[in-house]
Amino acid sequence: MGTMDTPLTLAEFLPKAKAITVLTGAGISTDSGIPDFRGPQGVWTKDPSAEAMSTIGAYLADPEVRRRAWRSRRDNPVWDAEPNAAHAALVELERAGRLRALITQNIDGLHQRAGSSPETVIEIHGTMREAVCLSCGLRTPMPEILARVDAGEDDPPCVECGGIQKSATISFGQALDRDVLDAAVAAARSCDLFLAVGTSLTVQPAAGLCLEAVEHGARLVIINAEETPYDGLADAVLRLPVGEALPRLARLALGGGR
Repeated sequence: MGTMDTPLTLAEFLPKAKAITVLTGAGISTDSGIPDFRGPQGVWTKDPSAEAMSTIGAYLADPEVRRRAWRSRRDNPVWDAEPNAAHAALVELERAGRLRALITQNIDGLHQRAGSSPETVIEIHGTMREAVCLSCGLRTPMPEILARVDAGEDDPPCVECGGIQKSATISFGQALDRDVLDAAVAAARSCDLFLAVGTSLTVQPAAGLCLEAVEHGARLVIINAEETPYDGLADAVLRLPVGEALPRLARLALGGGR
């Protein structure tokens, strides 16, 4: 398998994995034209001030941050993005009955667009394909709100109560949904193979799912361009591009060779 670590070990245990849980991060979507946040060409790396748009305190306090956020949502490359080979590989694993759960830190919805079932996908950080009112909780399809932005509303309020709206994502300073987090922990604890794909594994509690899986007997495989804090726990660490490595791993897991 090229430069992958311990290929013989992978060849031995991947085909035997019957209950696979996957955690995906921004690195799985870069081949679809969606930049990550913390990488060398990441959104926050190139413009640190952009992080304020994802910080709930700044978002609530500063109308200019909200106006900038709405422009950023309208112009986000996700609206033109298509799922790539890595997304498709996970669909194959699910359809073969081998994928227990697909936990994603991503908010782009590309897993579902690729064909992953909504029941399998656990969006631990929410989704940008909906907007939510921070006062009354009304959820609205994001295209409806962005149409208002295009029509000239630079900070569109909730149509029900007039409250501040944002994407239905978890910002810094917001708590994760307890039920969603519980589902992710349960999926990590009940798998026999935990696959971390395209994530720096620096954001908790998502990163800690690796430890949950290992402590409950699962093997751990990490695919990421850079080192992660959990590499030392892994049975294999793969530095190949996600769009190349994940389809090859899926073929190997499904008995299709290297």
